[in-house]
Amino acid sequence: MSGGSRLWEIDFLRGIAILMMIVYHTIFDLAFFSLVLVAATTGFWRYFAYATASLFLCIAGVSLVVSHDRAAAAMSGVALTKKFLLRGAGIFALGLLVTAATWVYLGEGFVIFGILHLIGVSVILSVFFFRFGKWNILAGLACIPVGFVISTISGPAFLLPLGIMPAGFHSVDYTPLFPWFGIVLIGMGIGSVLYSGGTRHFSLPPLPDRFITSIGFLGRHSLVIYLVHQPVIILLLGCITGTRVL
Repeated sequence: MSGGSRLWEIDFLRGIAILMMIVYHTIFDLAFFSLVLVAATTGFWRYFAYATASLFLCIAGVSLVVSHDRAAAAMSGVALTKKFLLRGAGIFALGLLVTAATWVYLGEGFVIFGILHLIGVSVILSVFFFRFGKWNILAGLACIPVGFVISTISGPAFLLPLGIMPAGFHSVDYTPLFPWFGIVLIGMGIGSVLYSGGTRHFSLPPLPDRFITSIGFLGRHSLVIYLVHQPVIILLLGCITGTRVL
């Protein structure tokens, strides 16, 4: 989010999503390294992971609208479009680093199109959707059933970003455009209703308490936390259990 004052409630909700992500990945790692017998990819924890990703991506969509509307006060046309193309490309490049790191560390199941890849592409695609404002909610809702249909189709690996998987495909983080770009679009639609012009259109206390501020700190640094949290969790689990996990 650039320009203007920060909207603490967005930082707070993103911080909640970050905490949920850390909790889930801790559970996932405990199961992955056979440290605790827990079903991390089914039942409650599966839906917890879905809720975490949905909150994070919805807030990303809201933030895109706030950032776009604030930037539009100072630039337009090619310059405004370039801002989001470059931002998306930068996030996607970080996703490629995750791909490389997981390929070296995991081999089988490495990340090909995870949440950073999705967010990077979503930021790039957002330039075509800002104009639709609140109607992005409907477009986003339409993406969700399309995603369920596409997930039943097998196809070549180059279609993985769309949600079409080759037989036997497995990845520790797979977040295709369908249905997940739909959640970003829903967030963009919500942002257009609640934060048009880059400002809040409802009342909230101006000075949140220390707890909310602390959670907001996590939200303001979500990208850095995302990049480092898994190595930190794995290292801590290794130290606590005395098990070699690296």
